[in-house]
Amino acid sequence: MNLLRTKSVEQSIRDTEEPAHRLRRALSALDLTVFGVGVIIGTGIFVLTGQVAREKAGPAVALSFILAAVVCGLAALCYAEFASTVPVAGSAYTFSYATIGEFPAWIIGWDLILEMALGAAVVAVGWSGYFASLLDDVGVTVPASLAAPPGDGGTVNVPAIALVALVTVLLILGVKISSRVNAVVVAVKVSIVLLVIFAGLFFVKGANYDPFIPPSKSTPEVSGLSAPLMQVLFGFTPSSFGWLGIFAAIAIVFFAYIGFDIVATAAEEARRPQRDLPIGLIGSLIITAVLYAAVSTVVAGMQNYKELSTDAPLADAFKSVGHPVFATVIDVGAVIGLTSVVLILLLGQSRIFFAMGRDGLLPPWLSAVHPRFGTPYRSTVIMGTVVAVLAGFIPLAKLAELVNIGTLFAFLVVSIAVVVLRRTRPDLPRAFRTPLVPFVPILSVLACLFVMINLPVDTWLRFVAWMAVGVVVYALYGYRNSRVGRARTISAKS
Repeated sequence: MNLLRTKSVEQSIRDTEEPAHRLRRALSALDLTVFGVGVIIGTGIFVLTGQVAREKAGPAVALSFILAAVVCGLAALCYAEFASTVPVAGSAYTFSYATIGEFPAWIIGWDLILEMALGAAVVAVGWSGYFASLLDDVGVTVPASLAAPPGDGGTVNVPAIALVALVTVLLILGVKISSRVNAVVVAVKVSIVLLVIFAGLFFVKGANYDPFIPPSKSTPEVSGLSAPLMQVLFGFTPSSFGWLGIFAAIAIVFFAYIGFDIVATAAEEARRPQRDLPIGLIGSLIITAVLYAAVSTVVAGMQNYKELSTDAPLADAFKSVGHPVFATVIDVGAVIGLTSVVLILLLGQSRIFFAMGRDGLLPPWLSAVHPRFGTPYRSTVIMGTVVAVLAGFIPLAKLAELVNIGTLFAFLVVSIAVVVLRRTRPDLPRAFRTPLVPFVPILSVLACLFVMINLPVDTWLRFVAWMAVGVVVYALYGYRNSRVGRARTISAKS
């Protein structure tokens, strides 16, 4: 049983030219950068700023955002080399298949399904809350039973389901149409962020930055499955504020950057992937890191960190200085902005399904391309349905951290795979090369592990359970139906 059989880079690229599985190359470097910015600017900037400043980092919350961006940036350098060398849909799944082997690739693909499906559902639920609030402001009340799932005080989350359905239709109609809609949404979202930065500067008070890094204080130890893995392994007592609080906050604000790697899943739809993909990956991360640092610094200056809202910190900061109109504009921007996050997460998820179906590890009909629109419509419909069910009927609060651990695991594997491919295939042309190999990939692995062990034990247990289910599915279906495995069997017989 050969679990480490690989699919060559050349074969991966040849598969993209098969008529039945050929995606349209319609995306430019700007499109890819906008996709990245669109998926990154979302829940993180509209919600996490207040939570992290109030509970972990104080006015120094910007440092946590910057350090989280560094963790992602190390991984982005590794992704950029792979995406330009192996411009094939599937992102970390495809990269792993070409370097480490089929079973690790399956594990990564299974992991990415968890990351993107749950991520899209969590954001859709967040969008529903903002949308219901806005309707309430204009006198339209959404019944509680129709705005939350069972377990959260409702029966079904209708707005979340409607959003996912709309986004799914857009994705089926074509990636270029989706990118145009996304471009408009991102323009609105970035405008709102810039409004917060420049309008907020007029209300900043220097006293709110004193002290910039509040003195460290120990927090009561969390026991049982809710304790961070670091505490269980090393006995560290969790701390708030001080430098330890800033570092602890990274595990929370990391969620703000989730999704930039989705740019790599659109590799087959880029016009000039060797040039455009590195620009999209790294460019979107730099832009959003600057915006996050600026917004969090301004908001912490407008309102004392101890009084920041943990639900809508940007809007409430303007309310605190007597400007509720700005707050309403920000709420509108949040509703519009979160739409693009769901769209791009679903785009990435459908491309993972498409790549795994084309390789035979999932049913091949998942990789069918629509004859008119040139999109993987079957995988898009299936994932849209799954995400709609999750967002509409399942309480997701306890599952949201699985998105973080799934993303970090993918980052870790890609960082290792860069070093492996450098050694096994030094002859491959590389339009972009990760600098200082193996130093940068090793740093990326260590940074990802550090953030991962700051997550709770119960998150690790859920993650391991999902991976165990994936192993069973691979053993029963994937291994037996793999195109690479079948090709080698035929070759051996002949």
